[in-house]
Amino acid sequence: MGQNLETLPQQPPVRSRRAWSLQKGETLSGLLFVSPMLIGVTILVLIPIIATLFLGFADWNFVQGFDGIRWVGLQNFTNLLQDEMFIRSVRNNFLFLLTVPVYLLVSMVLAILIDRYVYMKGYFKIAYFVPYVSMTVAVAIVWQVLFQPSYGPINEMLKAIGIADPPKWIADPHFALISIMMISVWISIGFNMIIYIAGLQSIPKDLYEAADIDGAGAWTKFRRITFPLLSPTTFFLLVTGIIATFKVFDIIAVLTQGGPIGSTTMMVWYLYDTAFVNLKVGYASAIAVVLFIFVMLITFGQWLAEKKWVNY
Repeated sequence: MGQNLETLPQQPPVRSRRAWSLQKGETLSGLLFVSPMLIGVTILVLIPIIATLFLGFADWNFVQGFDGIRWVGLQNFTNLLQDEMFIRSVRNNFLFLLTVPVYLLVSMVLAILIDRYVYMKGYFKIAYFVPYVSMTVAVAIVWQVLFQPSYGPINEMLKAIGIADPPKWIADPHFALISIMMISVWISIGFNMIIYIAGLQSIPKDLYEAADIDGAGAWTKFRRITFPLLSPTTFFLLVTGIIATFKVFDIIAVLTQGGPIGSTTMMVWYLYDTAFVNLKVGYASAIAVVLFIFVMLITFGQWLAEKKWVNY
């Protein structure tokens, strides 16, 4: 009798089966909650990325439908190397990268001044942050009036201080890109300043008190305490800022449309013009692939350099 009982299969405990059923229910509920996001990301992000990679090796005018797709291999990428407008757009994009360290420096200085030496901090935070949250079209129109060559406020001020022939700004091929860069710096300062203020407020006050006891001056405290402890914030803003420079489109679309004479053409604007004006979707996809490679390489390089100057 004892042997027969030993040979009977052991039934799992009721509590274990309930726990397993509860875990399956929680997993299913979690999948149901995240499924809208997963479906959206798949349809709006993953599938377009994969389609772009494939179309980069094809010649296609989407007006012709899918039957018009003609595979050309690496021909699109070979043509890019000989395309003067594409090369100019790449050069303009890399020149535009200079705006990132400029507005990071200005934002850091303003954040320190507002956080420690200025009353009515809330007012200044809002005043500098408004351009960032304002509509790009409205900001572009304001600057278009300011940069007006004949009677714009900026040129009128320059004439008042003795400059007889001020630049024509966005109407001049030599100053158009500089003008767009100035606008980008002005727009970006507010967001970066707010992030820097948050970073400053997370620095322990004990460090500054200890530095005061040791007789450290303002520059020494900035160099030894503030800047090193703000390095994670700077790294975050540097990565996001560089990625944002490769996505510049709206301000160019409103102000210059890539002109004059292609002086403000960026990679995204050239991609848009190629795909939706000239209807060369395959060639535009090749531009998108090159743009993705540039952003990936620069971001990867920043992550490698992070270990040498970022202090956590």
